[in-house]
Amino acid sequence: MKKFINDVDQLLVESLSGFARAHADIVSLHLDPNFVTRRHKAENKVAIISGGGSGHEPLHTGYVGYGMLDAACPGHVFTSPSPDQMLAAAEAVHAGKGVLFIVKNYAGDVMNFEMAAEMLPFEHATVLTSDDVAVENSTYTTGRRGVAGTVIVEKVVGSLAETGADLAACKALGDKVNSRTATMGVALTSCTVPAAGRPTFDIADNELEMGVGIHGEPGRRREAMRQADAIVQDLVDAILHDLKPASGSEILLLVNGFAATPLMELYLLYNSAAGLLEAQGLKISRSHVGNTTTALDMAGASITVCLLDDEIRQHWDSPVHTAGLRWQL
Repeated sequence: MKKFINDVDQLLVESLSGFARAHADIVSLHLDPNFVTRRHKAENKVAIISGGGSGHEPLHTGYVGYGMLDAACPGHVFTSPSPDQMLAAAEAVHAGKGVLFIVKNYAGDVMNFEMAAEMLPFEHATVLTSDDVAVENSTYTTGRRGVAGTVIVEKVVGSLAETGADLAACKALGDKVNSRTATMGVALTSCTVPAAGRPTFDIADNELEMGVGIHGEPGRRREAMRQADAIVQDLVDAILHDLKPASGSEILLLVNGFAATPLMELYLLYNSAAGLLEAQGLKISRSHVGNTTTALDMAGASITVCLLDDEIRQHWDSPVHTAGLRWQL
């Protein structure tokens, strides 16, 4: 294993410290327990909080800032954050209108966020993201996994919260976005968890894992490596089978890298997916390509489709200022 590490036990704190220094205009780092908040606390709005195991950067700390999250709780690599992290983050950013947790559907994340929620002295709600169409049953989840579609939920709900909307409205929009979003991923290599020091799974140079999870969980099947167009066809087919969009539907197409796949290849995947989706009569009116929800050093990618309506499009387009997403109208 070759990685830029001083001490495996200090990796997370050193990484978070570097992140906070690099983006000191946007975020503040809190240690013991670990969580990241906006540099300047927002007032009179629903506080949006997310989190999960580290190793998926920029998810979630990279999405703390105006237009998205008020706080993020990073656990150790591929390990759920603890309830005390979530509770401390909620108390730090609560601004009088309640707290909305956005939680990826993994058993540990769900359990710990529920424990934290039970201890909160103020109004709260949860949006559970479950966009991964690869999985129907998993020991990691109580159903479908939450993966790259979580970024869309965080962006859209974060935008609505900035308008002063109440907790019920923010939760309702989050649930709607999740229900209209589907993701399918593929891995060419394994990831290597630093504490383990070896690849999570073995895969031959001429193989791929179709439907892999962002922690290296097994996918739908192991198969021979093929040309990119054939791989994308399978990813898109799985998404369309799940969403069943009507011809003429307007969509957001997100191509996400797992960290070790270069942008040259991600844009090739986008080109292939866009052609297939347009051939189905779908209108790609919004798009994003890059590393949004990674898996440490895994080579691979996922494709996400979100069915847009006027409300979702408006809040996707709205200004955002975070380390991981940043744009103006």
